[in-house]
Amino acid sequence: MAHVTNPKAEEILDKEFKCLNAGFVRLVDFMGGDESIVQAARVSYGKGTKSVNEDRILLRYLMRHMHTTPFEMVELKFHVKLPIFVARQWIRHRTANVNELSGRYSIMKDEFYVPSADTIKRQSINNKQGRSDEEISPELQQKILSILLQDQQTSYNHYEELLNDNIARELARVNLPLSLYTEWYWKIDLHNLLHFLHLRMDKHAQFEIRIYAETMGEIVKRIAPMAWEAFEDYVFYGERFSKAELKVIADHLDMQKITKEYLEKFNLKGLEAEEFLEKLNKLKK
Repeated sequence: MAHVTNPKAEEILDKEFKCLNAGFVRLVDFMGGDESIVQAARVSYGKGTKSVNEDRILLRYLMRHMHTTPFEMVELKFHVKLPIFVARQWIRHRTANVNELSGRYSIMKDEFYVPSADTIKRQSINNKQGRSDEEISPELQQKILSILLQDQQTSYNHYEELLNDNIARELARVNLPLSLYTEWYWKIDLHNLLHFLHLRMDKHAQFEIRIYAETMGEIVKRIAPMAWEAFEDYVFYGERFSKAELKVIADHLDMQKITKEYLEKFNLKGLEAEEFLEKLNKLKK
């Protein structure tokens, strides 16, 4: 198979997509796209043996049935600048190759994450790891911002003082706060990237990491648009139901009404429609 080219993706190579007040995501390199996924699934076929529409049908089948290996044929490499506290959340996804800026060798820049006033919220009562939707006063917002800025500047001033006294960089850095920006190169295959985005684009994810995930999602959409469409349809906007929940749904369905002709109104056709009807038949049992 010839090298897959993608003008829409290549035109954004090395372009910085701004995130938060001083961060960014930059696509450094990529390998493959939608063609690579279907080619891997049809390993015995040559390039050009199937139409784009047939490729789309196969790709959606793979996503729908969680045949994940073909999606691993696509790889993306990013250069990311992000606050350290975001990096510590991010690094929990252990399916990527990572190389991070080291404060042992480099002098850390005087760059800190400062939240916008409207993102400063109280602790949520219902979500132990999230923010409340309750608005707080502008006076309290400004108080919080003032505390953050003062602490950041004080810590960095002390860091510079230690460096000027020729204290080892690995020691001088230890009191720098989590709001300091770091950078890394992050390479991952599409299957694991979509899993990362499923979790980090979710409305319950922390706002700051969600901004990065949404930015990366727009990049993936350029590289593998059919895969992205399938991901949105079957994973991101899809839902899973328990056995008991399915029984509740079945109890309220008019099964006679749901025919292939009816499903076409919702753009469910062909194999997708057949599989959906099979699922409904299982609910009767």
